[in-house]
Amino acid sequence: MHGKRRRFDGLRTARPGNAEGLACHSGSGADTGNRSALNKGTTMKNIGIIGLGNMGMGMAKNLTAKGFDVAGFDMNGEALESLARLGGKKCKDAAAVGAVSEVVFVMVVNAAQSTVVITGKNGLLETMKPGSIIVVTATIGSAAVKKLAAQAGERHVTVIDCPVSGGQKGAEAGALTLMASGRREDFDRCADVFAAIARNVNFVGAEVGQGQIVKACMQGLVGCIYSGMFEAMMLGVKAGVSAEVLFSVIGTSVANTPLFQGAIPAVMDRRFKGTGSNIVNTYKDLTITLALAEECGTPMMTTGTAKQFFQAGITKFPDEDNQCLIKVLEDIVGIEVKRGA
Repeated sequence: MHGKRRRFDGLRTARPGNAEGLACHSGSGADTGNRSALNKGTTMKNIGIIGLGNMGMGMAKNLTAKGFDVAGFDMNGEALESLARLGGKKCKDAAAVGAVSEVVFVMVVNAAQSTVVITGKNGLLETMKPGSIIVVTATIGSAAVKKLAAQAGERHVTVIDCPVSGGQKGAEAGALTLMASGRREDFDRCADVFAAIARNVNFVGAEVGQGQIVKACMQGLVGCIYSGMFEAMMLGVKAGVSAEVLFSVIGTSVANTPLFQGAIPAVMDRRFKGTGSNIVNTYKDLTITLALAEECGTPMMTTGTAKQFFQAGITKFPDEDNQCLIKVLEDIVGIEVKRGA
């Protein structure tokens, strides 16, 4: 993206091979062995996760805590060791995860990576049994998930389109919001699994791709909220009101949002990395939103402006989190939004 290095959530750009061993290994080093054929009448207990980044690791933590057997793969060897410490099974590739899982979450960052781990060499479809389920929690756009669902269907594997919201904190707390679409019977089969990772589980439609549409609409609004709140804070501080006063008043008003509560304290404390909201992901999501808007012939003027704001942010601060946007304004105005200023 514009010559800058991307930081992926979960699936890294390092070479494969960080996971040692034949297939999957638990924290105790025991081989998982082969699983029997799936029985649709039984509770799903064997869960896989591809992508153990900010979101995937939180999901894994909550699934293992609720008694599920979790197998995972990530290109980052440290993430695999963290999974093993949770009691999960570290696997050498996506195919190894698929071989021991009834449900697999794909929590990578984009359509290209989702395609590789599902349909590519050593991908999930090489080993997943008929009747098993792939839950695409990555935000990849409606067309991409429909194509993956069609390819999986040829192997009698179901795809549930299920983007998530809540960020790293929501994943760690088991408090995500899910927007799932696909066959209702498959959604119902995953009820206990979804309950382990989410506070709000929404079935948004019977057609794969509708979950991605809901997420695209939501992310357009998210981009606009970020843009507006950073502009408001910048104006107030420039005009002579402290950042703390602005935060206190807006934070108890009709304009308050969880995004405001999360981002503005980080801005005031000058924390722009490691807060679980990397600008690369939000920019990618806004690109998906505006592509859908163009396809539908729907004007989104405010969202379009927000995307340009994020473009400026990702150009100047490609490895930072969403709140780095305020530094774009600070460079123009000549002041900083911080405590005690």
